[in-house]
Formats: sequence, C-alpha cells, structure tokens
Amino acid sequence: MGTIMNFSTNGSENPTKAVLPFLSANGAVEAGHEPAITLFGDAVVLMKDSVANAVVPVGWPPLKDILATTIANNTPIYV
Repeated sequence: MGTIMNFSTNGSENPTKAVLPFLSANGAVEAGHEPAITLFGDAVVLMKDSVANAVVPVGWPPLKDILATTIANNTPIYV
C-alpha cells in the first residue's frame, strides 16, 4: 500500500481535466492505496458546491458524483 498525492490546477474551464485527480484518487482507494488531493490555482473553485454541480466532463460522470465517492472514501482534499 502506498500514499499517492494528486495535484491539479484545472478548474471548471476544462471539466474533463478537472475530474482527473478525483478519478485517480478513487481508483487508488480501490487498489488499496491511501490517496490525497491538492488543488491550487483554477482548481480551487471546484470545491464550491455550485461549481462542482455544474462540471460535467466528456466521457465521465459529473463531478458531483465523482466527488461524492471521493468524500465517502475519506480522501483528504487540500485547497
């Protein structure tokens, strides 16, 4: 088991890239690792409910659904 830190600067302006740290963290939990997420720059706005509810990436579920799994996994999110 390892600790994995996911960093992101992508916010709502690029919804497909914005969900990647959350998807990566959720996958890491499933693989038995302990992930964490650090958001900075434009990615900080993703923690606002109104923004998270509006972000819909191409080919992935909406951020609000992915984020719900991340929170349920107790993954730390640093902003």
